Amino acid sequence: MSRASTLRTTALWSAFAAVHVWIAVAGWMFPSQPMGDVVLVYEPWSSAALSGGPVVGITETWVYPQLALVPMLIAKMLSTPLIAVLDASQAYLVAWAVLVTVLDAIAFAVLLGRRPVPQRRVAGWFWTAALLMLGPIAMYRIDAITVPVAVLGGLWLVGRPALAAVLLTVGAWIKIWPGALLLAAVVAVRSRMRVLLTATAVTAGIILVLWALGADSEIFGFLTEQTGRGLQIEAVAATPFLWLAVSGAARIEYSFDILTFQISAPGADAVSAVLTPLMVVLVLIVAAIGGLKAMRGASFARLFPPLALTLVAALIVVNKVGSPQFQTWLIAPVILWFVWDRARANVPAVVVLALCALTCLVYPLNYDALLRAEVLPVVMLTARNLLLIVALVVGLRAVVRVPAHRSSSPRE
Repeated sequence: MSRASTLRTTALWSAFAAVHVWIAVAGWMFPSQPMGDVVLVYEPWSSAALSGGPVVGITETWVYPQLALVPMLIAKMLSTPLIAVLDASQAYLVAWAVLVTVLDAIAFAVLLGRRPVPQRRVAGWFWTAALLMLGPIAMYRIDAITVPVAVLGGLWLVGRPALAAVLLTVGAWIKIWPGALLLAAVVAVRSRMRVLLTATAVTAGIILVLWALGADSEIFGFLTEQTGRGLQIEAVAATPFLWLAVSGAARIEYSFDILTFQISAPGADAVSAVLTPLMVVLVLIVAAIGGLKAMRGASFARLFPPLALTLVAALIVVNKVGSPQFQTWLIAPVILWFVWDRARANVPAVVVLALCALTCLVYPLNYDALLRAEVLPVVMLTARNLLLIVALVVGLRAVVRVPAHRSSSPRE
């Protein structure tokens, strides 16, 4: 590696590390407790599981897939030595930040490789910038665990498809969204049967282990738990109702059952009820379009990145929940887009960076004002939600425009 290349790589690693330190610290400094879920929810869940209490996903129905508990337990064990100098909550926060940083660093190292090529360095800078703009919410949620898992899975889809399928399946059993990348892989990659069979085997193994541990109806509780949710205030579909709240014609109410703020207004429940079926239909349509492209010979490098981004964007746009950490889901497809098809990744990258910045402005920086239905944060959230639709359209347009031809290499 030349001296110039070494300096560029060192600068990139330094920026990546510095951003992680900053967002870790910002979680303690920013308003609205962006690290709150970690200490108020994750730590009690892991403590209860380790102390003989209820085990979420096993002895009681849980909002997350069961493997989400694993990183929470790891963070709890990592926090034990820190309790000598910090209280339990602070120790858990530090351990969580360290865990996320280590996982990100592993995926970042694989992304760059020993001799980083330009497109991988650009992908690294994009990842760094996205974390900086999104802020502490990019670290202090369970979604942060799945981003490096999804990046690794995407990077290995061509060379190590079985391992990639394992990672993406495990990621989906932590937080559902990596399943969108798995679906895109089954559609776009040539070794789709190996990917599909591996994912099926891993899922069967997880279900068998959960059943052996005592889970029964709780195994798929993370799916049924979503059906009772109302329309969260940050969801794309909630945007018109938020403007009604500004005028006093709708209310923002807190749900103690699922610990989130929801819209209360005529028609809100009807909109909420239709969103999940609409999401399923949209995902199937996008996958079908991708499938037609694949059948006509579209290359993996051209088809997979936009298909992955479109499927992930569909999960966000047509969702009754609009949590700020959902923006982390969009980071992995764009990183992979830079790696596989650098020339066409710029527009989606700019859109996702803007989404990250707007999301941070809304939460945590102006969230209290949003809960009061003040105009400025509602304008910012409206812009964010419109940009999510733009991301969906940009991805879908790219999928439609993928040329259909037979290629001799997955990178063609």
